[in-house]
Amino acid sequence: MTDQKTTEFAFLEAFTAELSAKKLVFPTSLGATMKIRKALGQADISIDMVTRIIGTEPVLSAKVLHLSNSASFNVQGKKITDLRAATNLLGFSAIRNIAISVGMKQLAENKYNGSLSAQMDGLWRRSLRVAALAMVIARKYTRLSADKAMLAGLLHDIGKFYILNRANHYQELFSTQQVLWDLIDHWHASIGSAILEDWEISEDIHNAVLNHREHQPGPTHRVGLIDVVAVADFLDAHFVNESIADLDWNTVPASFKLLNIDPDNIDELMQETRTELALVLKAIN
Repeated sequence: MTDQKTTEFAFLEAFTAELSAKKLVFPTSLGATMKIRKALGQADISIDMVTRIIGTEPVLSAKVLHLSNSASFNVQGKKITDLRAATNLLGFSAIRNIAISVGMKQLAENKYNGSLSAQMDGLWRRSLRVAALAMVIARKYTRLSADKAMLAGLLHDIGKFYILNRANHYQELFSTQQVLWDLIDHWHASIGSAILEDWEISEDIHNAVLNHREHQPGPTHRVGLIDVVAVADFLDAHFVNESIADLDWNTVPASFKLLNIDPDNIDELMQETRTELALVLKAIN
C-alpha cells in the first residue's frame, strides 16, 4: 500500500468511526449553530422558543441584534434591543442562514497549523460568494426559495471544511499539500453527503451539494436547486476575479440555458450578487 493510500485509509477510518458513533468532530460553534438551524425548522416552534434557542449562542445573538438594527432590515430606524423583537423582524429563514454563516465563520477562524488557516479562510469566503450567487440566481430566475438556495451555496463545500478541519489534527498523515488536496478532491463530495445526512438536511439541498459538479439535466428535467448551485459554483471564479467578460459561453454548464442566464443579463446578476454579498458580510462581521 502506497503512503498516500495509507493516509486516505487512516483518515477515512477515523471519519467512518465518528460517523457511526454519530460524533462528527466539528468545532462547538458549528455544531451548535446546526442544532439551532434544525430547531428553527420545526413547524410548530414559537417565537419565544426561537428567542431562547438563539440566546444560547452569544455570537449569534450579537449578530442577530446587530442585523436587526441595520438599515437593510430596520427601515423605520427604531432601536431594537431584545432578541424577541429582532427575531420577529428578521424572520426564521434569515436567522437560520445567519446561524450557519456565523458557525462557518467561527470554524474558519479557529487556530490552524501552517497554511491551513489561510486555506480555511479562503474556503469560507468562497462558500459565502457561492451562497450569495445562489440566492440571487434563485430570486431572479426561478420560483425556488432564495433562502434555501443560499443555504445550499453555504454548504456546497462542507466536505472540504470537514477534511481541512480534521487535517489539523492529523498533521503526521499529510506529508505534503498535494497529499491533502488529492484526498479532498477525491472524498469531499462523499464526506459532505454523509455530513448532510447526519444533519438531516433536506433532500434537494443534499442532492445539489453532492451532484452539482456532474449535473447533466435531461430533456424532462425541471429546474431545481442543483441547477442554481451548479451555475453559482461555476460563476464564482469569474465573480471573484471580475473576469466575467472572459466567460466562454460555449463551455458553460447546461443549467445556464435552463435558467435563462445569458450575456445580456449576466452583468446585472453580478452586480446584484455584489450587493447581496456585502449585506451578508456586514451581517456576520
